Amino acid sequence: MQRWTGPIAPRDGRQSETALLVARGTRRLLRRLKFSSVTELPLLSGRRADIVALGEDGAIHIIEIKSSIADFRADMKWRDYRAHCDRLFFAIPETAPAEIMPQDAGLIIADAYGAEILREAPEHKMAPAARHAMLMRFAHAAAHRLHGLSDPEALRLGPLG
Repeated sequence: MQRWTGPIAPRDGRQSETALLVARGTRRLLRRLKFSSVTELPLLSGRRADIVALGEDGAIHIIEIKSSIADFRADMKWRDYRAHCDRLFFAIPETAPAEIMPQDAGLIIADAYGAEILREAPEHKMAPAARHAMLMRFAHAAAHRLHGLSDPEALRLGPLG
């Protein structure tokens, strides 16, 4: 995969440059697969998902980005994400070892230009109430963020999703 040398999304202090580039390529893949996506979506559990993808059929996928072995070992909150999605994936750069990623989740390899699914995620359908809550969070976050692009002062009116 090629090395990205262009600008990356603004940082909020949580993501490494590698994680931002993996997110960019993963979101390109999701778009090709006809999914809409938002990053850094707060969940009802208080956790924050790296990428949440919404399919045309209402399927909800969470993609957890791991930029290195250390990142994977330091953060096990992803186990809580299954209650908030139909499928859970990990997205990693090609420099991260795929063999350490959990076998019971999907696996995506990505760089700044694109991504590919190396292993499909098993399906585990969400409860209807959890699906409704996730759809509402997704819609509100997307609408607030879009509003903020056209009216930056609106960001001061309240927190974004």
